[in-house]
Amino acid sequence: MTYHPADNRYDRMTYRRTGRSGLMLPAISLGLWHNFGHDTPHDTKRAICHAAFDHGITHFDLANNYGPPAGSAESAFGDILKTDFKDLRDELIISSKAGYHMWNGPYGEWGSRKYLIASCDQSLKRMGLDYVDIFYSHRFDPDTPLEETMGALDHIVRSGRAQYVGLSSYNSEKTREAVAILKSLGTPCLIHQPSYNILNRWVEKDGLRETLADLGVGSIAFTPLAQGILTRKYLSGIPEGSRASQGKSLDPAVITPRAIESVRALDAMATSRGQTLAQMALAWVLRGGMITTALIGASKPEQVVDCAGAIKNLDFTDAELAQIDQISSEEDVNLWARSSESV
Repeated sequence: MTYHPADNRYDRMTYRRTGRSGLMLPAISLGLWHNFGHDTPHDTKRAICHAAFDHGITHFDLANNYGPPAGSAESAFGDILKTDFKDLRDELIISSKAGYHMWNGPYGEWGSRKYLIASCDQSLKRMGLDYVDIFYSHRFDPDTPLEETMGALDHIVRSGRAQYVGLSSYNSEKTREAVAILKSLGTPCLIHQPSYNILNRWVEKDGLRETLADLGVGSIAFTPLAQGILTRKYLSGIPEGSRASQGKSLDPAVITPRAIESVRALDAMATSRGQTLAQMALAWVLRGGMITTALIGASKPEQVVDCAGAIKNLDFTDAELAQIDQISSEEDVNLWARSSESV
């Protein structure tokens, strides 16, 4: 069946300027980290992408190793680009990344020039694209000089493989160093992608939000729903088919009775605000404008629609923020702590 996007799609979403650049991003972006591999029917992937674009979500975020197996998410999205989105390329922001393990041998991960450029070429081939809009260094590499990693990103832009470059999970100190190098090369850093949610405040403790504001770099928070913990999914245990049950990226050990107690309290707050828990969690990340866009994942289109509704109420009273801080003060679900270390 031919896909016809909703005519009112741009009226359904809020768009925010990315740092000091000219690029606008939707307040909600769609990540294809989960549910776009061989373990998900292709029609489901199509339906998720349709729901996103119909609600003004123009930004689709990928990486070389998304699947399973690695690379399959980009291949699936490439198929959707060829069919459903074939005449819409200039209305889309498509991003990819490299940094984690992708192929065997010494050149298949981290931050070397060889790996980043080869990985970018492979990603473009899988998606059938001439360029991506944003290409990221997916994680800081403690064993490769930043000059080499940033130089590779600069080359990727200058060679036409990407329009912009970004960083993911770099701490504040390394972000300042990387942004300075990119600026000296003439390819400014567009955006930083850290993990950030109510239960994971490392960007606040690290001062990263303030650093990005000072540098004029945009931000996109991944795992704003703590991989589903900040929804109602786990309130009655770990359901079959959830991330925590699949042995993927969410360790069921972090879903403790104390964490669920906190989530129940947050859910009650969301209800009092007229929002679902997911909507309130996204609104909290986006509050005050310090985060450009929140990056969601979805296993079905209804979840995309629910998350897109978060933009209807992004305001919090001081009392609400204080209550959220009190509820979540003892939680720290940061599964990417090592990626942001500078050692």
